[in-house]
Amino acid sequence: MSVSRTPADVIQFAKENDAKILDLRFADLPGLWQHVSYPINMLEEDSFEDGFGFDGSSIRGWQAISESDMLIMPDPNMVFMDPFTETPTLVIICNIVDPITKQHYERDPRWIAQKAEKYLLYTGLGDTAFFGAEAEFFIFDNIRFDQAPNYGFYYIDSEEGRWNSGRADHNLGYRPRYKEGYFPVPPTDHHMNIRTEMVQLMEACGLNIECHHHEVATGGQCEIDQRFDTLVKSADNMMLYKYIVRNVAFAHGRTVTFMPKPLWNDNGSGMHTHQSIWKDGEPLFAGDQYAGLSEMALHYIGGLLKHSAALAAFCAPTTNSYKRLVPGFEAPVNLAYSRRNRSAACRIPMYSQSPKSKRVELRYPDPASNPYLAFSAMMMAGVDGILNKIDPGEPLDKDIYDLSPEELRNVPALPTSLDGALMALEEDHEFLTRNDVFTEELIASYIDYKMSAEVDAVRQRPHPYEFSLYYDI
Repeated sequence: MSVSRTPADVIQFAKENDAKILDLRFADLPGLWQHVSYPINMLEEDSFEDGFGFDGSSIRGWQAISESDMLIMPDPNMVFMDPFTETPTLVIICNIVDPITKQHYERDPRWIAQKAEKYLLYTGLGDTAFFGAEAEFFIFDNIRFDQAPNYGFYYIDSEEGRWNSGRADHNLGYRPRYKEGYFPVPPTDHHMNIRTEMVQLMEACGLNIECHHHEVATGGQCEIDQRFDTLVKSADNMMLYKYIVRNVAFAHGRTVTFMPKPLWNDNGSGMHTHQSIWKDGEPLFAGDQYAGLSEMALHYIGGLLKHSAALAAFCAPTTNSYKRLVPGFEAPVNLAYSRRNRSAACRIPMYSQSPKSKRVELRYPDPASNPYLAFSAMMMAGVDGILNKIDPGEPLDKDIYDLSPEELRNVPALPTSLDGALMALEEDHEFLTRNDVFTEELIASYIDYKMSAEVDAVRQRPHPYEFSLYYDI
């Protein structure tokens, strides 16, 4: 998908694949793909310079109706054929441009990621930031939810869910126990064939897949791992990954969610993000320090840990994210680093001693993140750590969940809510605004959107469990 192409190459690619429809895609502020389709004859070489007009005021978190005209600018390097449409459809991932100034739109998440890559080059520290994200998700058989003034509910069902073990009709058993769903073979793993189909379509669209497997939770929790790539390409790839996962499940009469915590009292879905910096084809995170890391890598970790409260606003960006970030479910709460230890916010994988494999894994991000914003924010925090030689402190090579309350008092923790993370972002974002990678206006708009559309919207509604707690008071 990410091979280098000219506009003429794209038009030739469309002809070779008998494309009839052009589909232009871009990400909104929360991180969902949006699209508009045209007959393929609307695509010309000039289209990559002239763009396609649309109404930006109707996109979540974007600008006012008084300045709504915007341009979608196709990127000739990000092209694939849609594997789900009945009519052959050419998809191009795009950037957003102001039609008057011809400048990139500062709330376009993809442009922010591109600026982050440019900033790394500007610092001279490295020329490439690699990101490899492991997005988990649930495949359910049925989902119902609704909210009204006098009621609110959700109801999830999955043939694989352990809660169906006592069902009277057509019950064949073979369901993962709660918190014991990691790596079982079929028939306990109900979704191997669906995941394999997802992987085959991902590879056909240009993604590089390493493996797939069942995850820890019952009820259809899965993971498909992509190989690392550069920051922007990894974010593009994550958008395509989600699109394929959802549509394959949908074609099988099932539904997928990337919500971090859809099931109570079982593991949630994370997006553990591996990251490293390279220069001139050489890895810069390998050295003779702790866990085989370089001093640069340790300072990168120092930046991640120092800014984690603010990073959470982009990396754990929903009210539901903080249902996952609780002790006891393999989701890190405390801000420490360690080799191998999955209870630490930053883990240094030890599978290989090769310098090229040396990387940092940040474990609190989740797949509800906008990958363009999350990857960019993580890199900016890490680079800030390198530039300011931020000491990450001593590693914590023990299970943090087994520490005493007195020991835990010395370990910083993540915010416990989205509004806490947004407040931290408001107070600590100077590291993001270097070279206008994240603008002040973007950060303010993001905080306002999240507070009004999500934090306040959830806070103002009665929770179903409150009736169990308080109805008879």
